[in-house]
Amino acid sequence: MEFGVQISNNEWRQLKDRAQAAEELGYDLVTIPDHLVMEGPEHQFNPEQVIYDAVMQAAVISEVTKKVRIGHLVLCNLFRHPAVTAKALASLDHLSAGRVFAGLGTGWTQREFDMTGIAFPDIKARLRMLDESLTCIKRLWTESEASFSGEFYKLTGAVSSPKPVQRPHPPILLGGGGKGLLRIAAKHADVVNIISDSGKPGYISLAEVAKLTDESFRAKIKFLRDEAAKVGRNPAKIRISNVIFTTMVTDSAATTQSMAAAMAPMFQTTPEGLIQSPMALVGTPDECIRELRRRRRDWDIDQFVFSNLTNETTEQLAKDVIPGARS
Repeated sequence: MEFGVQISNNEWRQLKDRAQAAEELGYDLVTIPDHLVMEGPEHQFNPEQVIYDAVMQAAVISEVTKKVRIGHLVLCNLFRHPAVTAKALASLDHLSAGRVFAGLGTGWTQREFDMTGIAFPDIKARLRMLDESLTCIKRLWTESEASFSGEFYKLTGAVSSPKPVQRPHPPILLGGGGKGLLRIAAKHADVVNIISDSGKPGYISLAEVAKLTDESFRAKIKFLRDEAAKVGRNPAKIRISNVIFTTMVTDSAATTQSMAAAMAPMFQTTPEGLIQSPMALVGTPDECIRELRRRRRDWDIDQFVFSNLTNETTEQLAKDVIPGARS
């Protein structure tokens, strides 16, 4: 069982401090997103928000930590050719002494592509591109001369050195929630971070967020494992990751119910549905422990990643919740 934090939108000193604090508090991994601009639900956007390069952020984190795993939730496949991605992640694996995981996705924030002119094909094409990219990356990591001829990418005796420290290669994490992404994950992924579907609409739709429920999350896991069996992989070898975007640690059961009732309309659910939503964790420390244990049992979760945490909540989870949830 792993617990991680997602760090984003930090100046360099704060990035270093937060990564070091997470390691000292006993978190297992530190992740960062990959965006040109950050967009919230329903196209919320602040053009003044500073966004630094995701690969460089990972390099900085690797230099100021010693134990935590480091990676992305997730690198946008469309931003880089697979040969560039393979080189960057292998370099990070050496810099971190073998602590990198390779988090990738199709890309979803249409605003980023509209404003830059980077091609943004429909989701079916992006999924085929991700599939090909993963094949290329793995070949570049494991073969002395890699060749591949696909619809979108071509390698001809391509050399990529050094190879990653981790053999045969760093763990591959894919993030998404649609059936197309889950089919690709069934072929390639070691870890799958299941979220609401934003790839097809091109933005975070609250209507799509509302569809990610306890029931639908379990259905997605079943679909993933069934697809893995179809392609000859052991379904049990694929680990399931849950990123929690909203975390509220309360001081009483009454406050939990009050907070859940206040937040439920945004998620288009009931207070009970909010408490069980994969997107949120709300409760006293004991209630949070019970809910995380339930998810581990019912969803076969192997990894929890907390996003958008304050420093205070990061510390409180590490001291009052995570030890109990691990047991």
